[in-house]
Amino acid sequence: MTGAMKYFYDLMSPPSRALYILFTLEKIPFESNSVALRKGEHLTEDYKKNVNKFQKVPVIHDNGFVLTESVAILRYLSGKGLVSSQWYPTDIIQRARVDEYLEWQHNTLALGSGLYFMLKWVTPLMTGKDADPKRVAEAKRILEGALDLLETTWLADSKFVSGDRPTVADLFASSSIEQSKVAGFKPTEGRKKVENWMQEVRKAANPIYDEAHKFAYKNAALARL
Repeated sequence: MTGAMKYFYDLMSPPSRALYILFTLEKIPFESNSVALRKGEHLTEDYKKNVNKFQKVPVIHDNGFVLTESVAILRYLSGKGLVSSQWYPTDIIQRARVDEYLEWQHNTLALGSGLYFMLKWVTPLMTGKDADPKRVAEAKRILEGALDLLETTWLADSKFVSGDRPTVADLFASSSIEQSKVAGFKPTEGRKKVENWMQEVRKAANPIYDEAHKFAYKNAALARL
């Protein structure tokens, strides 16, 4: 008898949150292994040797098979028949649209949001000093450019990122955007379609969406003070 898949994650990480939401929505059995990035638990030799050689999250261990990278994990889960067509379509054209976003995000929305979060929130927290203003400005430029494309292109003619139904593309996108709020950024300001879309994604994935974003909500509220 095989054991439950082990999922190593930190809900401070947007892709970790997206997959955590997916695991829960699809009722995929998994053994929860929370990793505290803020404590450097991923940087230990034990973690590198026994969990993830790249020392990141998320990662799964499936009966001896270790897989890193969130999109690769998604496709593996789908290949095992664990993800429904609602969240990762089986239709070749619909799936291609979802995959199109999942590839696009890496150097745009996920990059901009991640950099902005690291520079504006993590760096001051860890060093007690503000990050280089030029680097912050560049991260903000990438983030704003990606959000503008989300508003004017991805959501131009559809309710969700890849069509009229929510998919994993929306989970990944919204998780990245929620991260920017922690650093005090206002992603929906002047972007009505993005604002409405985020409300719809939250509605489609709740109550697990709110559970997964407790960290983001709490710190975003503090950033507004």
